[in-house]
Amino acid sequence: MKPTDLRGILRYIPRFRERTFVLSVDAAVVMNENFANILLDVAVLRSLNIRILLVHGAAAMIRQLATESNLTATNLDGVGITDENTLKLSLTAANRLTHEILEGLSTNDLRAASPNAVIGHPQGILNGVDQQFTGKVERIDHEMLQALLTQGIIPVIPPLGFDGEGRTYRVNSDAIAVAIGESLKAAKIIYVTSYEGLTCGGQLIRQILASELDLLLQRQRADFPPELLPKAQFAAQACHAGVPRVHIINGCQDDALLAEVFSNEGIGTLVYANEYEQIRRALKKDIRQILMLTRKSVNSAELMKRTRAEIERQIGDYYLYEIDRNPVACVALHLYPEQRKAELAYLFVSPAHENQGLGRKLIGFVEDKAREAGVHQLIALSTQAFTFFQSKAGFVEGSPEDLPPSRRERYDASGRNSKVLIKHLV
Repeated sequence: MKPTDLRGILRYIPRFRERTFVLSVDAAVVMNENFANILLDVAVLRSLNIRILLVHGAAAMIRQLATESNLTATNLDGVGITDENTLKLSLTAANRLTHEILEGLSTNDLRAASPNAVIGHPQGILNGVDQQFTGKVERIDHEMLQALLTQGIIPVIPPLGFDGEGRTYRVNSDAIAVAIGESLKAAKIIYVTSYEGLTCGGQLIRQILASELDLLLQRQRADFPPELLPKAQFAAQACHAGVPRVHIINGCQDDALLAEVFSNEGIGTLVYANEYEQIRRALKKDIRQILMLTRKSVNSAELMKRTRAEIERQIGDYYLYEIDRNPVACVALHLYPEQRKAELAYLFVSPAHENQGLGRKLIGFVEDKAREAGVHQLIALSTQAFTFFQSKAGFVEGSPEDLPPSRRERYDASGRNSKVLIKHLV
């Protein structure tokens, strides 16, 4: 789906209206020329009555200021020791970036303010080492933030924490995003980085359950790039803290924010707190989406054409595979109880979700349903995907004689000359 496809965007609006999104933007993205487009995307989200809160980092700006001043910065990402010189650089960097963000939001006619809503205290002494001016979040002034959001004002939060004694601490911006997301019961945290998403062992992770990410961090911690490891940890932490979805996207890519929020496949990594996939029986209202989903495969003769009326007559036989309540795959199970046979039909997975095991999940689901119905033999007809059924699903080649009589009539009338594949279930 193109981000500009309004029909695609409209289906998300009821779910996201008046919900809160926390954007945690790395300084490298704020300093990138594409940041103006990110702010345009923010304007689109605000126009849809989505509440936006923007947290920003400072590492890239601190690095730049340190180079210009011939100084050594001891803490770039808010984790580690922050000495007095680095704190001064952090304050300068945070002020510059906050100003740039406020200026950009104003350019898009968006109201914004930078509140002192992060109450922090020092990290203290860790393993015998004083962390000096490095701080951590003690609490979030959620009442202040809610008041701003209610008035349509975007809070812009720098990577700083303030204590009751007037002291300022350098705090990791991604940790602040987690604390704010938990405090405000945000629907999403979106980490806007200069990377395509989370990678492990060189492979991009498209979507992963938070508990599975925990296991991956335990077993393959060294396979995560060092610069992405904190993102992975904070993403899992946010989900455990009650934020349903955490996204990691490349903010240097045009349309990144809208493409991630308003499409099934997204462009980066999605970490989710619970199972967001499900297989359910199709309803009459789903027929239009089924036809749209399978249109290209029908046109290429991979699937046999079915009319709206034909699907409606057998709607109880059809199942949809949904991701975040959006259909991405389908299958049908037609029963022939007299012969104790059933046909697995109309199996389709959208190209954006291929090679993720969805087809095998649907086949396994259909097999279970067939067994529950007392079916002894499952049949599939295929002109192009027969090798998949044989190599991945355990089917073997049969013949038209294996078809129930009524199905054999339609097989002969179709002229498709499909291969007949069978699988014994008992």
